[in-house]
Amino acid sequence: MEEKTKIKIGTCIRGTHLLQDLRNAVSMGFDTVELYYNDSILETDFDMLKPKIWEIIGDSDVTISGIGLYCNPLIKESARQELVYCIKKAHDLGTDFVGTFAGAIPGKSVEDAMPVFRKHFSELTEIAEAYDVRIGIENAHMYGHWYSATCNIGFSPRAWEMMFAEVPSSHLGLEWEPSHQVEQLIDPIAQLNIWLPKIFHVHGKDASVDWDAVRTYGIWFGSHYCEHRFPGMGDTDWRKIVVLLKRGGYQRDIAIEGYHDPVYCNERELEGQEKALKYLREMVTQIENE
Repeated sequence: MEEKTKIKIGTCIRGTHLLQDLRNAVSMGFDTVELYYNDSILETDFDMLKPKIWEIIGDSDVTISGIGLYCNPLIKESARQELVYCIKKAHDLGTDFVGTFAGAIPGKSVEDAMPVFRKHFSELTEIAEAYDVRIGIENAHMYGHWYSATCNIGFSPRAWEMMFAEVPSSHLGLEWEPSHQVEQLIDPIAQLNIWLPKIFHVHGKDASVDWDAVRTYGIWFGSHYCEHRFPGMGDTDWRKIVVLLKRGGYQRDIAIEGYHDPVYCNERELEGQEKALKYLREMVTQIENE
């Protein structure tokens, strides 16, 4: 009988604290890790890091599910070159996935950025196809909006429709995270039903909306109305997410993205990650056994 593939539970480890975060992830019992860099990989040499990574992983069976470089490749040549480096080195680290932002032209609309997106992501995707690596656009709005983006136009379904029409490659998809959709008042379950074929990787982060604040002030004008939380602590029905992922044949991991929760932060960060790991792992196991 063919063994069913189980969705694994991972965590994002910060490039600036990579070896220590990796030690924590191994000792806590995560299945996978995503190497996570904000804006730049900071001259990281993966060839030099690799033996140190394998030494820490040891016989724990932890695997690397992806390299995340969340930069603005539309305006920075250095960012594009670093993404190319990550794509070329991905298989050396045991993964075929690179997560990033779609980039933006700061202060310009999503539509204004599309010709530049087409140019640069056509080139990046061509390289990814040659190396058999998939690129996933993470869906954070990064405090921008449709008419004035900051560093990522890939935050909304309308933008995705335009992006994938501009670059229609099977190697370009989404690194999907429900928290950013909850914050936009989008139903993540309904969205997942539609976009599952394009979801290459899932970040485990949730959000909780203060509806009293929304009803009083709306969502644009000066009111803090949404907190990002660990899975199991926000508004999202993760059971429905896992069921839909399984039904759609998703065979990767859910990588918990920490360092955002307002309660489980600082000295309580690892406590929050442990709770989220337990919550998601028990749920996946229960669904597997049904």
